[in-house]
Amino acid sequence: MYRYDEFDHEVVQSRVKQFTAQVERRLDGRLTEAQFRPLRLMNGLYLQLHAYMLRVAVPYGTLSSKQMRQLAMIADKYDRGYGHITTRQNVQFNWPELTDVPDILQDLADVEMHGFQTSGNCIRNVTSDPYAGATAEEIEDPRPTAELLRQWSTLHPEFAFLPRKFKIAVVASKTDRAVIRAHDIGIEIVKNEAGEVGYHIIVGGGLGRTPIIGQTLRAFLPREELLPYLEATLRVYNRYGRRDNKYKARIKILVTETGIEEFTKQVEDEYATLEPLDIAVSPEEVARITAYFADPEFEKLPAHNDSYKAKLLDDKDFALWAENNLAEHKQDGYAIVNISLKPLDLAPGDITAEQMRAVADLADEYSFSEIRTTHQQNIVLPHVKKSDLYALYEELKKVKLAADNIGLISDIICCPGMDFCALATARSIPVSQAIAQRFSDPARQRAIGEMQIKISGCINACGHHHVGHIGILGLEKAGVEFYQVKLGGDASENAAVGKVTGPGFSQEELVDGIERLVDYYLEVREDEERFIDSFNRLGMAPFKEALYAA
Repeated sequence: MYRYDEFDHEVVQSRVKQFTAQVERRLDGRLTEAQFRPLRLMNGLYLQLHAYMLRVAVPYGTLSSKQMRQLAMIADKYDRGYGHITTRQNVQFNWPELTDVPDILQDLADVEMHGFQTSGNCIRNVTSDPYAGATAEEIEDPRPTAELLRQWSTLHPEFAFLPRKFKIAVVASKTDRAVIRAHDIGIEIVKNEAGEVGYHIIVGGGLGRTPIIGQTLRAFLPREELLPYLEATLRVYNRYGRRDNKYKARIKILVTETGIEEFTKQVEDEYATLEPLDIAVSPEEVARITAYFADPEFEKLPAHNDSYKAKLLDDKDFALWAENNLAEHKQDGYAIVNISLKPLDLAPGDITAEQMRAVADLADEYSFSEIRTTHQQNIVLPHVKKSDLYALYEELKKVKLAADNIGLISDIICCPGMDFCALATARSIPVSQAIAQRFSDPARQRAIGEMQIKISGCINACGHHHVGHIGILGLEKAGVEFYQVKLGGDASENAAVGKVTGPGFSQEELVDGIERLVDYYLEVREDEERFIDSFNRLGMAPFKEALYAA
């Protein structure tokens, strides 16, 4: 796990001092809210519908147990006893008082955390695969690359005021667990025919009011060229991106209007003007960063564990949890553990301070003190011995974190909606809870199988509704909330934007319609195929008919 160097410490501490003075000036009236706004956004502080919201950066979704305990302390001391995991793997606090924010930032700095570039028109927090360093699928751990990008982009003077926010994601396996094709730049670590490791660069993806799947900018980029090539790409965007219309300011619009061939030419021309060695990082520095992500001291264990297999037979609930919430680990005798944050009584992605402390303790006990956050708003313990899985499961049950619904219909991605967000046009949390309640029967969830429902409370698409198998967008008309449905979206390596079905629904009509839709799918699927596969085979028409068959 990466540890801050002297530069990081100095920058974070100086920013805390700066912001403390800025808050004092805002409170005594020397700064207006308009003057204060860009200053607070540089530190991840938003003004939401009812209160300020602080967004804390979790680079590439990796946390230590010490950091998780500090987040729990902050939740109890300064907020309302909980935090929220976002779809960019960050952590949000929804109720801090402005007077407390400098102290919160200092508490974060004490454990090498901050809110830099979690807002504003800059390069945002770099996200990655929550299974990084644990899955056998990957070519290499993508986190050293993500960390390299974090260091390159942090407070980058040329890219601090881009036309619009800019998001980068990195994966190293064919299975895309970071939605790289819906990012401004998506990076896939690949090997060429000569066996050399490099990067597949994807550009121009994004959701929001204009959802677009990214296109290939370079099929193979040698690894030493990564930073110079991204520098060239960002320069082209910074030069030509729209600044007169924020709805057309993202790089996806520039790429679409320019055309991928011409945009690629512009990047290559800009790249030719650079002195790459002035930007590229030396192999020694790459090795230094990579060393921080070395494997923990795994024990040499057999692939199969008799005690674990026995518990699977003895405890049916544990077997169901293991079937849904575990993923295969690269090391024999270990498993990747997914912890669901989708209970019926909390908003998707919410986690209480008590649960944070419990996860930290369990990470210390069973997972080398490592924790991951996911864009699905869940948590991962990446390295757990199979022999410890039952004990871990029993502890998770004590703090209501043993839901066995990862990837199922109740594992819903959901933005905060109008319960918190000033931009939202409809509520999303009650809708997610109503759907989860309707399909709460575990046997029914398993019969349905893999199902991705994603809900956004406005067209900004923070809930990724465009790429949900079932995507739901909350809107408002004449003071009344209604919900538009999309079908056929896909957030995987086969990324696709869903298609609008037709007129919107009230919340009650929506839940009934989804139930009809699911029941129809169960009638027509072949050979246990997933919902998305049935939809792609049969097309929109029969599913739309089922959805609207009141």
